[in-house]
Amino acid sequence: MSVDWISKLREIVVESLERSWLPFPVEGDICEGWKRGLEVGGGRSTVLYTSCMYHLAPVVEKAVEALEKYGAARGGVRSSLAAFAARAFGGLLLKPEREEVERADAVVRKIYGLLRRSGVEFGLLDREVYSGALLYELGLVDDFAAYAKKVAQYFRERGVRRVITVDPHTHHLLEKVYPQYVDFDVEVVSYIDLVKPVGVTQRGFAIHDSCLYARFLGRYDAVRKLLAAGEPVEDPYVTGRETAQCCGGPIESLFPEVARKIAEARVRDLSRLSNKVVVQCPICYINLRRASGGRIELYHLAEVLE
Repeated sequence: MSVDWISKLREIVVESLERSWLPFPVEGDICEGWKRGLEVGGGRSTVLYTSCMYHLAPVVEKAVEALEKYGAARGGVRSSLAAFAARAFGGLLLKPEREEVERADAVVRKIYGLLRRSGVEFGLLDREVYSGALLYELGLVDDFAAYAKKVAQYFRERGVRRVITVDPHTHHLLEKVYPQYVDFDVEVVSYIDLVKPVGVTQRGFAIHDSCLYARFLGRYDAVRKLLAAGEPVEDPYVTGRETAQCCGGPIESLFPEVARKIAEARVRDLSRLSNKVVVQCPICYINLRRASGGRIELYHLAEVLE
């Protein structure tokens, strides 16, 4: 791994967060379209918080393709080229596909609708801000701590006392990590614990678990309870709590080729169970999709709940 590349990646992420609350220079409203027509604000102390994770995922997918092409990890000129590609994240060269942004909109709106139908009361932030997960996961702890203080203050200024998360990376960070670095007294709850679906739209699928949800956040059984009506295909070595393999993320920004190999192995295992796979994390979704070559159909958890 090139130290030069790590330094350039840090610079890109930190500068972008300072400018726009997002880790890459993407269009500022990419995270806001899903709210169109919905009531925003209202001063509620409980908010649905997306951290823009579902909308950033297709940007990351495009970026990783470029990093593989330019060889970010190999140093020298290729590392500089990779840095140039990274600077185009969300720009003219690497804008996410429109259909993927629309899919992200649909997933988050689906979570919104499921929560409303389940009788959960909450508001929406006037602007989605990123949690800082990438900084922490890259080991940039000092940068993370400084940024987390800003996010905590952002919540405080809006009177937020409780956040409903929609992805495992954000949930783990806010619940387990933030309190170690900042004064953070916000309650963190996952939408998984609040929604009460009436059914499942797919049958006979395999479940790819988020490592964070399954092993560190205690949601392995909760996910299966939500999906039970779909009769998921299980195997103790492929979908077990402790034995299921990772998707390859979030190392894709440092070791894209390694991440692809891990994802390809995971796709092989899952495809033996079913050609349909339900995931719970937008990072898992992009890693498995780019490695699958169309061998499996991928669904977000919220997409199959009704």
